[in-house]
Amino acid sequence: MIPTLLGVSIIVFLMLRLTPGDPAELLLGERATEEALFEVREHLGLNEPLHVQYGLFLQRLSQGDLGETIFTRQKVWIEIKQRFPATIELSLLALVISCCLGIFLGIVSATKQYSIFDYASMVGALVGVSMPIFWLGLIFMIIFSLNLGWLPISGRLSVHIDLEVITNFYILDSILTQNWAALKDTLWHIIMPAVTLSTIPTAIVARMTRSAMLDVLRQDYIKTAKAKGLSSFKVTYKHALRNALIPVVTTIGLQFGVMLGGAILTETIFAWPGVGKWMYHGIEQRDYMVIQGGTLFIATIFVLINLVVDVLYAVVNPRISVQ
Repeated sequence: MIPTLLGVSIIVFLMLRLTPGDPAELLLGERATEEALFEVREHLGLNEPLHVQYGLFLQRLSQGDLGETIFTRQKVWIEIKQRFPATIELSLLALVISCCLGIFLGIVSATKQYSIFDYASMVGALVGVSMPIFWLGLIFMIIFSLNLGWLPISGRLSVHIDLEVITNFYILDSILTQNWAALKDTLWHIIMPAVTLSTIPTAIVARMTRSAMLDVLRQDYIKTAKAKGLSSFKVTYKHALRNALIPVVTTIGLQFGVMLGGAILTETIFAWPGVGKWMYHGIEQRDYMVIQGGTLFIATIFVLINLVVDVLYAVVNPRISVQ
């Protein structure tokens, strides 16, 4: 984890410093005097050599300090703390959709190999992988919001709905405060972004589940279980699925990390007030601290998810243990 995060920090740091533009000019405007620009660069440490800037950056990171945003002068960690619940709420719902639908499609396709359902689901999975999120999100908005009027076009909660915020997870806060009107409105707002974000992971999980199940169903112990007279349901879900879940769990863990990054597009399209939309505006404004802090935070979550997936192997299959 440490070398991975260190590599990410180096890449992000260098890419931001080597791209054209001056944050001081963006902050003060084109008519700013040289003295004012020098003071801002000095305050931000931009006058130092690259290796010194990176050293100061690592020093702040070791103290848990991601710096301050250039434009709002707010601590980056505070900004992330305020927005991360919206991102994790959206990503978790998208993950649930992709897991349930993807695993179901994969199991049925494997057990009914070369059937019409198998061909249709795999073609659908191929289309889902190939379809850009931003394009699909716009299509959903046109169909379900503008034409049919079923779902709200953007945002996280309607302006006329009052909600007492406790955890900043709106679904959880609605349940805790028993505000059922807010719960309904929150779910109505999150459906379209979550479905949009879940399309690619659903397709990947479905294909991986089908492949793993086909491999397991050809094993000798599955033939023995069938010869003993066990029902197809028991053979499929008790014997085959559990052994096929190892690569599927890996795929799900990786896709959850990808969702956190892919949420940048989804949140921007649907005006979802999460970390992704915040980072997008940081890129537009060339706010070094926002981009660095947001990228490192997502990378940290990503590698932690991979660690959790490794631990879950032993839960899914007790034969796997740490020696």
